[in-house]
Amino acid sequence: MTRYFYSNNSLFRLISAFFKFFSPFRLILFTAVAFFAGSCADGPTKIGIGLLPATDFVSVQAIDTLSVRSFTVFDGAIRTDRPSIGYLGKIFDPYFGSATADFVTQLRLGSPWEQGSYTIDSAKLFLKLMNVVGSTTNPATLKLSQISEQIYVDSAYYSTKSISFLEPPVGVVLNMPLLQADTINDIELKLPLEFGKYLVEDTAMLFHSDTKPDFRSVFKGLYFQLFSGTEPLLASLYLEPPSTSNTAHEYSQNYFTVYMHDESDVKFEYNFIIDANNRNASFNRFIHDFDAADPDKKIKYMNDPVNGLSDTLSYLQYLNGVYTKIVIPGLESLKNDPAYDKIGVNKARLSIPVFLDGTVYKPSTVPAQLYLRYKSEDGTRYFVPDYGIDTYHAFFGGAIDSINNIYSFNLSTFVQSYLDDVTNEIKPEVELFQGSSVTSNVILKANKSKIPVRFDFTYTKF
Repeated sequence: MTRYFYSNNSLFRLISAFFKFFSPFRLILFTAVAFFAGSCADGPTKIGIGLLPATDFVSVQAIDTLSVRSFTVFDGAIRTDRPSIGYLGKIFDPYFGSATADFVTQLRLGSPWEQGSYTIDSAKLFLKLMNVVGSTTNPATLKLSQISEQIYVDSAYYSTKSISFLEPPVGVVLNMPLLQADTINDIELKLPLEFGKYLVEDTAMLFHSDTKPDFRSVFKGLYFQLFSGTEPLLASLYLEPPSTSNTAHEYSQNYFTVYMHDESDVKFEYNFIIDANNRNASFNRFIHDFDAADPDKKIKYMNDPVNGLSDTLSYLQYLNGVYTKIVIPGLESLKNDPAYDKIGVNKARLSIPVFLDGTVYKPSTVPAQLYLRYKSEDGTRYFVPDYGIDTYHAFFGGAIDSINNIYSFNLSTFVQSYLDDVTNEIKPEVELFQGSSVTSNVILKANKSKIPVRFDFTYTKF
């Protein structure tokens, strides 16, 4: 049995033939309509355009020809007083050579002296090493030396300052326990009895005063050094007071304790604090030996951008070693050109690629964050203003792009400040640096590298 149904295929063929016949005329018709519609709209909007001043118009433009030059710079005399971190020991890097670190600090009394007669039983030193890097297979020694010159909280001290010492009894060498790398190490060291006796020898001076000589004028401070034989080892500890430390610890973590008893055989303790609530005067010392680097890896050019000597790499080292200076000469030309008197910076983005060799320098060794600072005419260094635009510094950037191995920074506020500056306090250059707690170096591509530093600049011209 055959099912009957109605079919409209003939109607579809008719409509298809109709559109096929008129298809050549559709484009012509559309163009004509668009022309007449545009003529009706454009006329009124352009009326009077010639009567408006040129200053009523802006032009957004981009420049991709501003060159960027990178230089490796070393300034041994870096100010290091009031440090957050105290460094002890030595490191070696085949590219950077060796760096030795130690620090000087006062001691602050844990409490006023209120005891009568006493007998010293023992003395100990407690340290919380926040990080340890290097070889930990061999035992290290800690040397304590009393300094002969009083230091002050409000004075400037530099990484190259020479140290003078007093003769023993305060000058001891302590054997450290085997340390654990890349973790916190709580250290407890027994001190010679003579050391404890010397600390509390003059009980009449066991007080603090800002108006007359006190304990700090008698016991001026200690110089800390860490030795680990032929194998480099570096340790660090917080010197920040507990109330301001990033770890927000409630109590001091680095201190000396003298254990005593009185005539009634009542035992008591007396503390001398390193990371005290009332901050001690302190500073770090750093000694760098760049010639100790491997001959085929050592830094070629340093501190000589004037003569045009530059490398395809630039370097950034922790422990106040070498750092990278970025100079953008084209910004100075732009500032001096009257045609660019009135411009607003829309975008100024600096991108710096990282050098990796696959052995010493790998993605896992690259610092997670870098920062930029600029130096004023008087030599004072400041964070670029873009860093403080938002609470979490998201606009500024500076974090490593771990996929492309690039650090990127937004500098629009800094560049605008430079272009508007009439005092010549700001120069078209910035310096790369790391946070104080970072313990890794980084090498960057620069100048005529295959992937050089890039500066993207977009502005509005008024």
